[in-house]
Amino acid sequence: MFLAHHPGAPARTVTTAADATGAAWLDLLDPTTDEEALAARITGLRIPTRAQLDEIESSSRLFMEGDAVYLSTPLVRKTPDDFFVSPVGFVLMRERILTIRYTGFSAFDVVARQVAGQDAPLSANEAGIMLLEAIVDRLADILEHLGQSLDGMSKDVFQSETPSQAQAANLLRNMLRRVGRSGDLSSSVRDSLLGLERISIFLGESKRHDLSERLQARLGTVGRDIRSLNDFVSQTANKVQFLLDATLGFISIEQNNGMKILTVVSFIGVAPTLVAGIYGMNFHDIPELNWKYGYWYSLILMAATVVLPLLWFWRRGWLGKQ
Repeated sequence: MFLAHHPGAPARTVTTAADATGAAWLDLLDPTTDEEALAARITGLRIPTRAQLDEIESSSRLFMEGDAVYLSTPLVRKTPDDFFVSPVGFVLMRERILTIRYTGFSAFDVVARQVAGQDAPLSANEAGIMLLEAIVDRLADILEHLGQSLDGMSKDVFQSETPSQAQAANLLRNMLRRVGRSGDLSSSVRDSLLGLERISIFLGESKRHDLSERLQARLGTVGRDIRSLNDFVSQTANKVQFLLDATLGFISIEQNNGMKILTVVSFIGVAPTLVAGIYGMNFHDIPELNWKYGYWYSLILMAATVVLPLLWFWRRGWLGKQ
């Protein structure tokens, strides 16, 4: 999809060069080859591919070609059930800004509504800073929800009530998954913040597109917000590691309790086994030898020695779903 955003008007789908006339922001959303070619004709610039946006070296993410500034960063998209990272590219020109992305981001929708509600003309620099501000705000929301989730996990791990063995096993298993996902999300947000920080520094130091004092101040605020979020991410990473260590510690305690019980049970059977091994069945009088039901009695006794421990393990929750 190829969209053009004009101040004071809703977004317009670009099918010809005339549709982009006067647009402050051109947005390529999961573009086709034809849409990329159309954007290249309209802007007269090279449109970076997804493979180029995925490159991690700084020289490939921040550079200039002519009057255009090329910027890219990985960006986290959080859904109710999951999250993923997708690259986003920015091409800053004097008269407009071009963005290339391959999935929807709520921050872009917010800026699209802001642009549509603008009465005054919008410069490319201002549109770019609006996008940075909205993206940083969205990452802050993600980190806030992540912090609340970690607080809930901490309460679950250190709850005062002692769960049953089966409940504890399921709780700790689920906790490991939740802590692992939280660690992945925290790491992905940090990558996004690192890319945005590089972009803000590059724009502030770049002399190709001079920013007004007002935009410089807004860009400085973006930089300070990013630094504060980086501090929060570091704190979150420490909490994730603490919860991981605590969960693994509780798992070790549960394993030790299980081994303790198994050791006791095994030890109880050692002495009778030792006596039977020494004496065997070498007694002259064994009542069951001439008993009519001795054979069936022995089979039932053997079955009982299997079934009763299984029932006991089941009551303890050791035979539950793993």
